[in-house]
Amino acid sequence: MASVTPDMRLLRVFTSVVRHQGFASAQQELNLSTSAISTYMSQLEELVGVVLCHRGRGGFSLTAKGAEFHLEAQRLLGEVEGFERYAAGLKGEMRGNLRIGVLDGLVTDSALPLDGAIGAFVRAHPAVNLNMHLQTPYELQLSVLSNRLDVAVGAFQLRMNGLLYQPLYREQHWLYCGDKHPLFDQQRMSEQDVAGQRMVGRSYWNLAEHARHGLKGTESTVDSMEGQLILILSGAYIGFLPEHFAQPWVNAGRLRAISPATFGFHAPFTLVLRRGRAKEPLVQAFREILKRQIGARD
Repeated sequence: MASVTPDMRLLRVFTSVVRHQGFASAQQELNLSTSAISTYMSQLEELVGVVLCHRGRGGFSLTAKGAEFHLEAQRLLGEVEGFERYAAGLKGEMRGNLRIGVLDGLVTDSALPLDGAIGAFVRAHPAVNLNMHLQTPYELQLSVLSNRLDVAVGAFQLRMNGLLYQPLYREQHWLYCGDKHPLFDQQRMSEQDVAGQRMVGRSYWNLAEHARHGLKGTESTVDSMEGQLILILSGAYIGFLPEHFAQPWVNAGRLRAISPATFGFHAPFTLVLRRGRAKEPLVQAFREILKRQIGARD
């Protein structure tokens, strides 16, 4: 029986085309002409025996089988890259790519010195190419599980099988209103006063914390911390924000924490990696540097 295992080059061309959503857009990354890319794609489809994508006047799109194949191609390339890093590590070299995923809004968090950890990592391993991606908690975990990311940092209320979660620290959240909101200048307020306000929440955030405080569901959702801040500052909504993210606006007199003794919670942050990858040299090196950086802030 003939082997149908594709050449790694064909897989890399395929994943690049999917990432750029077309042959022409993938030219620069691959350093190939569109005709050469088309030839490689045809070779790959002939090898696996199915049509992987549609291309033409209607634009680029994956077939159903092409989408399944793309997920497996990403997983396999991630495994190969991990093995290459491991082999390089045996020789005392640190080369390759390290792909890190994070939530948005972490740049103001002094409890998570990502900038210091990345700076220390790059100085220690200058030959490593580092890539950073901003995603939701669900996307981060899925990307780590499929080897599209090597590690991820975030708060994960729902966890996935096949991943390891290394505790880092706990992020303080308070309930905030803006200076245009009726509650901003109100000195005394009951829980009923707060519960009757319009809430904004992040689409990827579990609403259990709202329910625990007797708050109703959200009337508006956003997919980023910045979007949530804008809606709170508008005066039309109240919502939970991390203390570090909101503090500059509190200092400027634009935000106020509502009844901190009642409305507040801690979000546990963790470093996530795929099971079986903990001892890969690049992953291990980054974990150790991040742990030292966090320890230095304690």
